[in-house]
Amino acid sequence: MNKSLFLTGAIAFGLSMPLMAQTPDPVKYANTITVADLTKNLTYLASDEMKGRDTGSEEQKIAAEYISNFYKNLGLTGPVNGSYLQQVELVSSSFDEVSLKVGKNKLVNNEDFVFTGDGDMKKAAKSELVFLGLVSDENLAKVDVTDKLVGIWAVGQRSNDLVSKVMDAGAAGIVIVSMEGQANFDRIANRYKSLAGRGRIGFPKETEQRPIFMVSSEKMGELFNTPVEELKEAAKANPESIKPQKASYQIEKNIKPVESSNILAFLEGTDKKDEIVVISSHYDHVGVSSTGEIFNGADDDGSGTVSVMEIAEAFATAAKDGHKPRRSILFLNVTGEEKGLLGSEYYSDHPIFPLENTVVNFNVDMVGRIDYEYQDAENKDFVYVIGSEMLSTDLKKILEYNNITYSNLILDYRYDAEDDPNRFYYRSDHYNFAKHNIPIAFFFNGVHDDYHQVTDTVDKIEFPLMEKRARLIFYTAWDVANREKRLPVDGTNTRGSR
Repeated sequence: MNKSLFLTGAIAFGLSMPLMAQTPDPVKYANTITVADLTKNLTYLASDEMKGRDTGSEEQKIAAEYISNFYKNLGLTGPVNGSYLQQVELVSSSFDEVSLKVGKNKLVNNEDFVFTGDGDMKKAAKSELVFLGLVSDENLAKVDVTDKLVGIWAVGQRSNDLVSKVMDAGAAGIVIVSMEGQANFDRIANRYKSLAGRGRIGFPKETEQRPIFMVSSEKMGELFNTPVEELKEAAKANPESIKPQKASYQIEKNIKPVESSNILAFLEGTDKKDEIVVISSHYDHVGVSSTGEIFNGADDDGSGTVSVMEIAEAFATAAKDGHKPRRSILFLNVTGEEKGLLGSEYYSDHPIFPLENTVVNFNVDMVGRIDYEYQDAENKDFVYVIGSEMLSTDLKKILEYNNITYSNLILDYRYDAEDDPNRFYYRSDHYNFAKHNIPIAFFFNGVHDDYHQVTDTVDKIEFPLMEKRARLIFYTAWDVANREKRLPVDGTNTRGSR
């Protein structure tokens, strides 16, 4: 695309909208978003004292109080019957005993396999482990999976759908390879091991007998006494050539309630106050490892949380000057993102404001760092934007216009492809708005060596760049909140379930 023609079109689009005649210049208020304030708040929220803000932990509750008091001091309203906290009903399920034996090979939990399923059994079950390979109707016709543990090959595919298909075909459980290479598997196993004993947090539900064991490609070959390359070939069209193995497994489950909450702060608008702009982040992280190492979560998502706080201050300062937005703004810091987007799912299922009145969600998750793609670039002033043109043809244009006018960041859309193998679109809280056909824009800095590591600390945050990104989000939200016409929802949600 010709860049100059695109910029001219974006500017013409922005100037055609009746914005500036109705509201003051937002630069004064964007300038309240400062490196100093971002640093102060993040230094506290991502400190060792907060112990990684694990969902339901006492430290997360302290963080919630800190953020709520910040909003209260700005003069924002607590919209949950006067409170800033929306309680989210969760439970912790711990699997105190998970065993898997194939042939004479007794596998070690979180070393040889990772248990990702559900179940509760009084005694061990005996079965056969059969190899299905690729999940296809053709392979299912060749391999009897009824009441068996079933080995499936799901590299590069959406494993949830595959697991469901095999379980629906009568399988007793699954042994799955979802990535190749022992090192890739070991990274996941080490994370599960470091968090062992803390339980798996989710919504209350009936226990399903759904044993799912994730193994490495090498381990799958070992279980079937078959070289990995030979197993991969058999997975395509002749899985029946792989000899079944005797197996046994057992799962014991313990459930306890978890108290956690979303944080909501509300700024009522003026003539279009029933329409809501939501600006979100998640304020939880993954806590402390079993050996006492703290996952501070400075970038993920302390950076997004303090950015939302600063954007709230910019809007609140304008309101105190007599410049309330036309539409109302909901500042939403959700819990349980790291456990499966739980807080945003809960809000979308139990909205404080009707979803049909929600105009847009700007989601801010990891905006404090420079990723692999830009670490050696001459110009590092970038932000990734995901989802901005799927549901509304105007949203991306508005973002581009405000970026040209005020921020001059590189807006990188490389992860916005529907077939993006990283699946970032499905991995943060905007998803739970978009699935209800609410336009979204997800702001993101990409991954780096410290992602989900104990090394994600405040000293590595690029605060001047985070300031620029937060200001751009403010400008765009200001624009959308003050336009005469609501964002059109004229696109189609082409991205299905997670």
